Amino acid sequence: MKKLVFSLLALTLALAASAQPSQVVTESIASKKLGCEQKYNVYLPAGYKASEHYPVIYLLHGLYGDYTNWVNTGHAKSVADELIASGELVPTVIIMPNAGDNDVHGYQNGYFNVENWPYEDFFFQELLPAAEKKFSCGGSKGQRAIMGLSMGGGGSIVYAQRHPDMFSSAYGMSAWLDNKHREVRGTDKPGSKLVITDLSVREHSALDFVDNADEETIGQLKTVAWFLDCGDDDALMRLSVELHLKMKAAGIHSELRVRNGGHTWEYWRSALRISFPFASRNFSRHQ
Repeated sequence: MKKLVFSLLALTLALAASAQPSQVVTESIASKKLGCEQKYNVYLPAGYKASEHYPVIYLLHGLYGDYTNWVNTGHAKSVADELIASGELVPTVIIMPNAGDNDVHGYQNGYFNVENWPYEDFFFQELLPAAEKKFSCGGSKGQRAIMGLSMGGGGSIVYAQRHPDMFSSAYGMSAWLDNKHREVRGTDKPGSKLVITDLSVREHSALDFVDNADEETIGQLKTVAWFLDCGDDDALMRLSVELHLKMKAAGIHSELRVRNGGHTWEYWRSALRISFPFASRNFSRHQ
């Protein structure tokens, strides 16, 4: 009996040792839409096999950020590892695209189509199909979620509003959802591309989208699981609360959390421990 137990233990340890650990790989895609090479990071769960199929989370960065932020500062890899190990997140591929640069004046930032930067077209027509094919993930609404912080939080919510057939859930952390209630920020740099980013958020207001939605569109929005998460010391908190109330009035269910904190990485790291399980619970709600 002791030999059998020892053999089983040895086999278990050997299998565990042979399992491929999780990893983050950096890929790139030559975008015809943007006219440049676009890098993106991909989290592959432990034991990842290209022969198997996985759900996918698109994790979007904020203004002044890039595709490396969620791994280097947000600790997305270690959080995903812990949540998969605990069973709160099913083994999932996480794609972290690039939609910006720390030089917000000289480099175009943002997730929406603007002049010479058709990013939304790039995301849906180039990045998404190429990445999902390469990493054997996604492929349907029920196997795809989107989330992000600040500019990426707003991008996530608006993408799911504009493409409700593509995502089972959308999670906005400290989301920049609108800026029509204030002046577009001034800049001391003539020709700054930051003004274009500001205007693109105004023109793609998540609040206006709900206000202008017809009955058919509202029905489509109801097929997405929505979650808005913002700190009580965050200047953008009002936007999340206002969108939640508008959605509630329209009969669209959404989760709203106002937790202690501000517009900080401490807040967003903690948000991952809510957002990843939320996405996992809503996978396969639709095919």
